[in-house]
Amino acid sequence: MSFSESFGIEVNFLTGRFVATSHNDRRAPEWPPHPARLFSTLVSAWADSDNPCPSERTALEWLEAQPSPSIFASQATPRSIATHFVPVNDTTILSTSWHNNKYEKIIDVQAQMERELRGSDGEVTKSIERLHAKLERAREVEPQITNTSTTNPDTGVGLFPEKRGKQGRYFPSVTPEHPQVVFVWESSTSEEMKETIDQLLSRVVRLGHSSSLVSCRIVDGSSPLMRSHAEKTQAVGPVRTVRSGQLAELERQFASHQGFMPRSLPFTTDRSTKIVETRHSERTAVRPNTYGSWLVFEFLPSSRHLKSTFTVEVAAAMRAAVLSYCSDPIPEAISGHGPDGGPSLTPHLAFLPIPYTGFPRSDGRLLGVAISIPDTVDDNDKRALFRAIGNWEHRENGQLKLTLGRHGVLRLVRCQAASGVISLRPNIWHRPSRRWISVTPIALPKHPDQLRGGTSRKSVAQAWKKAESSIVSACGHIGIPQPVFVEATLGQFIAGTMPASVFPAFRQKSKGGALIRRQLVHAAIEFDNPVRGPLMIGAGRFMGLGLMRPMRTEDREASKRG
Repeated sequence: MSFSESFGIEVNFLTGRFVATSHNDRRAPEWPPHPARLFSTLVSAWADSDNPCPSERTALEWLEAQPSPSIFASQATPRSIATHFVPVNDTTILSTSWHNNKYEKIIDVQAQMERELRGSDGEVTKSIERLHAKLERAREVEPQITNTSTTNPDTGVGLFPEKRGKQGRYFPSVTPEHPQVVFVWESSTSEEMKETIDQLLSRVVRLGHSSSLVSCRIVDGSSPLMRSHAEKTQAVGPVRTVRSGQLAELERQFASHQGFMPRSLPFTTDRSTKIVETRHSERTAVRPNTYGSWLVFEFLPSSRHLKSTFTVEVAAAMRAAVLSYCSDPIPEAISGHGPDGGPSLTPHLAFLPIPYTGFPRSDGRLLGVAISIPDTVDDNDKRALFRAIGNWEHRENGQLKLTLGRHGVLRLVRCQAASGVISLRPNIWHRPSRRWISVTPIALPKHPDQLRGGTSRKSVAQAWKKAESSIVSACGHIGIPQPVFVEATLGQFIAGTMPASVFPAFRQKSKGGALIRRQLVHAAIEFDNPVRGPLMIGAGRFMGLGLMRPMRTEDREASKRG
C-alpha cells in the first residue's frame, strides 16, 4: 500500500462564479469557500446514495479528524448585492405552529392505535378502525387549503401578491480571477483513501447555492499550482472548519430538521488556517488587443444543424442582422469600417460562431454565436450595440432568426446566464493557457505558396515554414508574444474540428479593391508564458476564423490523437 505526504481537493467553478453567504452577514459573500462548507457538501453527496457506502463513511470520518487544510485561491470581485423581495407565504398553512400541531395529533393517534393493537393481540377491533379513520383525518391537509367558509375576508385579501408582505433575500456572489480553489492537507494517506474520496468528489455538483455549479477532483498535494505559483498569504478572519464528530453531528441535526426545517451548519472556528493568494494565471497572462467580454447566443434545438464549415456565412448573417438594427451613424467599433470605408485600424466587434469541439463525441456542428466586444470599445458604442440587440429581440419576441439564403433560417436566443451547453460558456475560451489549438482554420495574412502537390518536397517544406512564420506574425499583430512552438496542418488537431481543406475559400478585399484568397490552415501554438483568451488570430478573426481553444498541459498529446 502506497502513501503520500499530502493531497489536495481541486474545486472548479463551472459558471465562473461562487454563490454563497457569509455565516455572519447575510449580505456578504464567502470567499474563499470554508472547509466546513466543502465537508458538508461531501457528506451530502455520500448521504444522497440509496445505500451509502461504508468505505466512504470511513473516509469522511478520517478527513474530519485531519488538521485544517491550507486554501489556495485567487482574488475575487464581489458582485453588487441586489435585494430580491419575496412574497411571504400563507402563514396559516405554512407556519411552524400549524405543522407542529398537525404532527402532535398524528403522533398521539398513532400511539393510541399501538396501545389498542397490543391489547387486542393484533386483532383489528372497531375501536382500532375508529382510530384509523381518525388518523386519516389528522393527515388530511386539503381542507386547510380549500375550505374558505371560515376565512376572515381581510385575511383572504391579504393573500393576494400585491397585498402580501415581502421579505428581502440576498444572493451574494463573487467572481474569482481564476475560477478554481484548492484545499491542501499536509496529511499522510493511502492511494486507496484518495480514490475513495475522489469517488465522492465525482458526485458533487454544487458548492454553496444551487446555482454555484462545480466539478471536483483529488490532486497531488505537491502540484505546482499550489506550490510554486503562490505569492502571498492573506488573512480573512476566522475560518469555519471541522473536527472529529462532524459527520455524526450533521446526522443528528438532520434527524431533527429532516431537510426542510430551519438549520445551520455546525463548524469549528480556526484562526490559523492558511489562505494563500494565487496569481499565477490572471495576473501574469498576456492579453491580446481583442481581449474583452462576450455576448453569447444559442441556437434553438429546432434550428438546422450546420457544420463549422458555415462559420463565415453565419458570422456574416449575424453581423448584417446587428447592423440592420443599429441607428445611423453606425459606430466604427460595431461596423469594423473606418470613416473612409476601409477596414478599421482599431479592435472592433468580432462575430464568432462556436463549434462543438474538444470532447470525445464532438461532431463539429455550430452551437451558437458569440459577439466578442474588446475592452477598448467605449461605453457609448457598447450602449449602441445593446440597443440594437434589444430592438432585434423586441421585434422578434426574444427568439431571433438568421436568414442564410438557400440554407434556410436559424433560430437563436441570447444566453442571459451561463449556458447549459459547456462549449458556449465564455470561461471555456477565456481562460489563460500556454497552449492553444485552432477550432476554425486561420486565414493566413500572407500567402505561403503551394502547401501540397505539384511541387518538389523542398518547396513544400519551405511553404509550410512560411505558413508557420505567417502565424507568428499574426500573433504579433494582436499584441501577444511570439510563440515558441507552431505546428500547422490542413487537417485538424482535436475532435470535432473540420479539416481546413474542406472549408470554403475565404477572400478579402485588398487596399486596391481586388479580392485576395487567403490560405486556410489549422495550427497548434505554444507560448513561454500564459496568454489569456479569447484568442482569434489571422485575417478572418473578426468573422469567426482563427478561433483558438486553450489547452491544458496534459491535453496536448491527447488533442493530437483526437
